[in-house]
Amino acid sequence: MSERYKKSIANLERSKKTLAGGISSNVRAGDKPFPLFFDRGAGSHLWDVDGNEYIDYVLGRGPLFLGHTNHEVIDATCKQLQRGQIYAAQHELEFELSERVSRMIPCAELVRFGISGSEAVHGALRLARAATGKQTIIKFEGQYHGWLDNILYSLSPDPNKAGDGLHPATLPESPGQFNGADSHVVVLPWNNIEVLEQYLSQHASSIAAIITEPVMCNTAVVPPLSGYLEAMRTLCTAHGIALIFDEVITGFRLSLAGAQGRFNVVPDLTIFGKAIANGMPISCLAGKEKYMGLIAAGKVGHGGTYNSIPPAVAGAIATLDVLERDASAVYKTVEVTGQKLITGIKGLAEKHGMPIVVQGYGAIFYVGFPSARTQPHDRQAIYDYRSSLGMDQNLYTEFVSAMVDRGVRIIPRGNWFLSSTHSDADIRATLDAVDVVFGDLAMKAVSA
Repeated sequence: MSERYKKSIANLERSKKTLAGGISSNVRAGDKPFPLFFDRGAGSHLWDVDGNEYIDYVLGRGPLFLGHTNHEVIDATCKQLQRGQIYAAQHELEFELSERVSRMIPCAELVRFGISGSEAVHGALRLARAATGKQTIIKFEGQYHGWLDNILYSLSPDPNKAGDGLHPATLPESPGQFNGADSHVVVLPWNNIEVLEQYLSQHASSIAAIITEPVMCNTAVVPPLSGYLEAMRTLCTAHGIALIFDEVITGFRLSLAGAQGRFNVVPDLTIFGKAIANGMPISCLAGKEKYMGLIAAGKVGHGGTYNSIPPAVAGAIATLDVLERDASAVYKTVEVTGQKLITGIKGLAEKHGMPIVVQGYGAIFYVGFPSARTQPHDRQAIYDYRSSLGMDQNLYTEFVSAMVDRGVRIIPRGNWFLSSTHSDADIRATLDAVDVVFGDLAMKAVSA
């Protein structure tokens, strides 16, 4: 390994001397075989500083739906950079983008732009509390809504401390946050409408909002059970609770109208990021006038020096141009390509006798290996955070490292992102690598 990654190893050691941990996001600390340094990307491929080439299924952890360095996005961004970087004022691209988002997204009566998904979530929670006059937020165990203190609870809680699966404890993810009792956050299990109904029957008068990933992408790409989102929408309407869809991952990836368009469930507020601008730093807070009008009227604070920064807005417009083209043909292409990969992985797992869970969509799916202690009914699918704990993370980590060594870059937690630039040749090469690695892992299991 030391020779293949010689320069990355040296760079990481140098970086640690001045950059905390040698990285700029703690999430990257878990990359395998260790945090590598990359030099360039094009389409579906990346090259590291040692010259190693990878088929990339990380895609910046989701933004690069059109692949690395899409020329239309780059051209639009660079043209705007030549005209100006930041004005601290309005520009015409700003309302051009907001008009497009409002046309595409079912709930987007009014729109505001920022930089990160985390700050857009923060804005949505503030709006929900202001509009309802209530304080408490319901989130779901295993879901991630950014790294800010007011919502970073029970993303990956220790099951020994998290309490009963139907009534999870609210646990902070980091020292320095308020404890669960002071957080004004209640954690419930995902995909269980009965528990949600029961909780609201007793506590609805204190609940300002329910925030949810419409697909639980940050834990095992768990789809909503049939009728689940619809029932959640009905409950929120009945109890005067704001329904917030965190579509930072699903937005403009699952469809041009996001998950809310795919499932035909309209939230009150929604958050977009990642794929909206194919890698440019921009986020979007959108929703119904009842809520967003509080910002428009200046009653609820929302600001930021870099909001609607012109180069990022130009990149977003160019991205949406591509996504809308030819009746949104990009989505059909990605779905077909992703399903080929899913089918191939399942087939190779069967060939080598490897128990496996593969679930999700062509554009984003999850791969995991059930552990020996996993109950038989949990070996086919994951439906909430607690069932995800039955996966053998050590085995998957070994799989990831072996795949990276063979030129296929994937996320250690199990998510695979697809782009419009992944080709049939990429899929064949990826499945060839999977075949070899599954064979090695199966042989190792037998010898053990």
